[in-house]
Amino acid sequence: MEYNFRDIEKKWQDWWKANKVYQVSNQSEKPKHFVLDMFPYPSGAGLHVGHPLGYIASDIYSRYKRLKGFNVLHPMGYDAFGLPAEQYAIEHGIHPAVSTASNINNFRTQLDKIGFCYDWEREVNTSQPGYYKWTQWLFLKLYNSYFCNTEQKARPIAELVAKYETAGCKHFTAAQWQQFSVAEKEEWLMKRRLAYSAYGEVNWCEALGTVLANDEVVNGVSERGGHPVEKRRMRQWYLRITAYADRLLHGLSTVDFSDAMKEMQTNWIGKSSGAEIDFKVKSEQGKIETLRVYTTRPDTIFGVDFMVVAPELDLIGEIKSKEQTIADDEYLAYVKSRSERERMAEKKITGVFTGAFAINPFDGKEIPIWTSEYVLAGYGTGAIMAVPCGDERDHKFARHFNIPITNIIGAHYNGEEANPTKEAILENSGFLDGMLMKDAIEVAIEKIEAAGIGKRKINYKMRDAGFSRQRYWGEPFPITWKDSVPVAMHEKDLPLLLPHMDEVKPGKGGEGPLLNLTEWVNTPEGQRETSTMPGYAGSSWYFLRYMDPKNDNEFCSRAASDYWGQVDLYIGGTEHAVGHLLYSRMWTKVLYDLGLIGFDEPFKRLLNQGMIQGSSRFVYRIHGTSQFVSAGLKDQYTVDQIHVDVNIVDGYELDTEAFRKWKKGEFADASFLLEDGKYICGAEVEKMSKSKFNTVNPDDLVYRFGADTFRMYEMFLGPVEMSKPWDTKGIEGVHRFLKKLWRLFFKLSDSPSVGGGEGEVIWTDAPATDAELKVLHKTIKKIEDDTERFSFNTGVSSFMICVNELTDLKCHKKRNPATARDLTGSLCTAYCGRTLAPAGQ
Repeated sequence: MEYNFRDIEKKWQDWWKANKVYQVSNQSEKPKHFVLDMFPYPSGAGLHVGHPLGYIASDIYSRYKRLKGFNVLHPMGYDAFGLPAEQYAIEHGIHPAVSTASNINNFRTQLDKIGFCYDWEREVNTSQPGYYKWTQWLFLKLYNSYFCNTEQKARPIAELVAKYETAGCKHFTAAQWQQFSVAEKEEWLMKRRLAYSAYGEVNWCEALGTVLANDEVVNGVSERGGHPVEKRRMRQWYLRITAYADRLLHGLSTVDFSDAMKEMQTNWIGKSSGAEIDFKVKSEQGKIETLRVYTTRPDTIFGVDFMVVAPELDLIGEIKSKEQTIADDEYLAYVKSRSERERMAEKKITGVFTGAFAINPFDGKEIPIWTSEYVLAGYGTGAIMAVPCGDERDHKFARHFNIPITNIIGAHYNGEEANPTKEAILENSGFLDGMLMKDAIEVAIEKIEAAGIGKRKINYKMRDAGFSRQRYWGEPFPITWKDSVPVAMHEKDLPLLLPHMDEVKPGKGGEGPLLNLTEWVNTPEGQRETSTMPGYAGSSWYFLRYMDPKNDNEFCSRAASDYWGQVDLYIGGTEHAVGHLLYSRMWTKVLYDLGLIGFDEPFKRLLNQGMIQGSSRFVYRIHGTSQFVSAGLKDQYTVDQIHVDVNIVDGYELDTEAFRKWKKGEFADASFLLEDGKYICGAEVEKMSKSKFNTVNPDDLVYRFGADTFRMYEMFLGPVEMSKPWDTKGIEGVHRFLKKLWRLFFKLSDSPSVGGGEGEVIWTDAPATDAELKVLHKTIKKIEDDTERFSFNTGVSSFMICVNELTDLKCHKKRNPATARDLTGSLCTAYCGRTLAPAGQ
C-alpha cells in the first residue's frame, strides 16, 4: 500500500469516539437538520455491500450539512423485534434476546468500520424495555382515542363516552347507554377506537405459528421458510388507519416524495366514488334476501351480466345450491391457500357458479351469482356487478365461462375486448338510453337513491391494519381480558415486560406462545393478551425517540420534538414504501391531533435508494462427472451450472485451489478444463443473497482497501436511486485515485512499513496560482451542486478530475485556505468519512 490507511482510519475513528465529535445537542443557535436512515433489522448474516448504500449517502449529506453550519441529527438504532429473530431462535435453540444482542453487536462493529458519523449516544433498540414501554404507552393512546368525524381528527375516547352519557347517538339514547352492560358499552366503543379488537380473516401459518401480513405470503406459502399458509378467522387487534385515508392522501401534497412513491401510496389507499346498490337474491335456500354491491360505474347497471362474490364471504354458504355445494367448497379450500397479492396478480381465470341469482332492480333480469378469487372480501362489500363489455377482467371471465355479454356501448365494443370508456352513448340501458356515460353516472345514482335501493358511497381499497401477531418476540399488549372485555393497563404500570421463555413454541388453538406461561397470563385482573405487537409497532414512531432517547418520563418531550420537527431527509428502500410509511404517517397524525407533537407529517423529504445487485459467478460441471469446464468451452459439453462464491473469484477467474476447499471440501476432487491456463467463470446480475453466493462482506473490503475507498466506490457505482450491479474489481480504480490524491502531499518513502509509509512531505505553504484556484473553485461549485442533488457518482468523478488537473499543475500546496488541501479537508471529508491527513496534521 502507498499509504497506511488502516492506521490513519483507526486513529481518526478512535479520536471521534474519545472526543464525542458527533454528539448532538438539542440546544443550538445553528439551524437544525434531521437526516435519517430507514430503521434496520440487525440480521444474523450481518451487512453485505448492498446494505450500506443508503447509509453512506445519508452520511455524506450529514457531513456536508455540518460543514454548511447546521446542527445535524444523524442517529442509528435497531428494529430488533420481529419474526426473523424468533424463527432463528427456534431453529438454532438460542433465545431471541441473545441472538438479537449478538446481531446488534456485529452490526454496530461493521458500521463503525465504515466510519459513519452517527450520534451513538442516541442509539435505540425496540426490544429494550426502556423503548417498548413507550410503544405500549402509544398503543394505549390509540386505544383510548377515537376518530371524530366532525372534526376529522383523533379525540380522547372519554369525550365520546361523555357524549353517549348525556346525548346518546343515532343508535341509542343516553338512557339506553346507561342501561348497557360493561360488555355492551365496550362493544359500541370498539366500533370507534383507533386501536380495536375484532374478528377477521388472516393469513395463518401453522408451521410458524403466527399470522402473516399479505406481503409475507408468496404463492400460498410463507416468504420465510416456504410453509403452507391458509385463511383463518381469528380475533385480532387492528389500527383504524382507514379513518385517516383522506388526510393521508392530502398529506402527500405537502411532502417532497417522488411522483412514483406518491402514486404507490395513492393506489394503496385507493379512494373511489360510486354507489352501493342492493340486488334482490333468488336462491334455493332463500336465506339471503339482498346482495349489496359497490360500483364506481352505476351508469353500467343495465350491462351487468353476472355477479362475483368474494369466496371467503359467509354469504356463499347461504346462497349456494345443492348441485353447486361440492364445487363451491372445493374452490373455497383452494382460495384459502392464496394471498391477496397472488389473487390479484393471477392470470389464470378461476371461479364457480353458486347456483343463485340476483335480480336487476330496474329491468328484472336474473343475473347469475359466481364466486371468484379476483374479488376480495375487504374491498367495498366483497361483491361486484360484472359488466363484461366495459371491464377486461369481467370480459375474460365471461368468455372463459361462456356467459352471454350485453353490449350497452354500441360501436365502442368490438366483441373481442372490453372498453372502459366513459365517452360512449348508452344503448340497451332503459332510462339511461341515449345519455353520455359520464353524464349518466350522476343520473343513475340519483335514481338508485330515489328508489331506496342504494346510496352514494366513497370507498377505499386500503383496510384497517392488522396489529397483532401470534408470536413471542414482540411488544406485549398492555391489555387484560375480563369476562371477554378488554381492560387497559394504567400508564403508570408500564412497561409490561416480555417474560422470559426457555422454549418458544405456539400456544394452543393458534394463540401466541405467551399462552404457555399460565402464571403470567392469569392475573387477578383477568387474562393477559397473548398476542404481541407486529414488527412495525416500534418502527412507526422511532424517529421521535431519537430526538429524546434518554427521557424516562415521556416518549419525547414537546421541547425536543418542537426543536427537531420533521425528518428533513429520510433515506431507504422502496420495499417500505407502503406499509411502514403509511403507518408512520398515521401515528404522527394521531400524535398531532392529541397535541403531543406539533407536526402531522413525519418525513419532509424522502429519497429511495436503489439496490446494489449481486454479480453472480458460475462454474460448469460436466454432467455426471467431477470435471469443470471453463465458460468459453461449456457449449462443447452437457453441463450443470452451479453458483460459486464470488469471494474466490478474481473478476471472472476462479481460484481453483480455493474452490476445492470451498463448502468443506465438497469439490475436493474437482479437475478443470482451462482457457489459456485459467478457469473463467460465467456471470449474471441477480439479487444479492447468501443462497446465490454473491454477497460480499464490507469488512473484507475495508480491510483490503480502507473505508474511504469503500465509501467512494459505492457512490461511484451510479446514481444513488438506481439499482446497479456490484463488481469488486472496480473498487481498485477508486483506491488508485485516493493513492494519487495522497501523492499530492507525500513522496513515497523507500523504506518499507506495514501498509506502506507516509513518505517524504512535499506540500508547501506557497500561495495558490490563478490556475490552481480555478480548478479548486470549479470543483467546489460542482460538488456542492451534486451533493444537493444527491448525485454522488458525479461528485466522485469531479474529485478525480480535480486531482488529475492539480497533478498536471504540480500543485502541492496546503495552508492557503483556497487550495487543494482545503478541498481535501472539507468536501472530500464528507465523501470519504474523515480527513486524509496523516498523524499530527
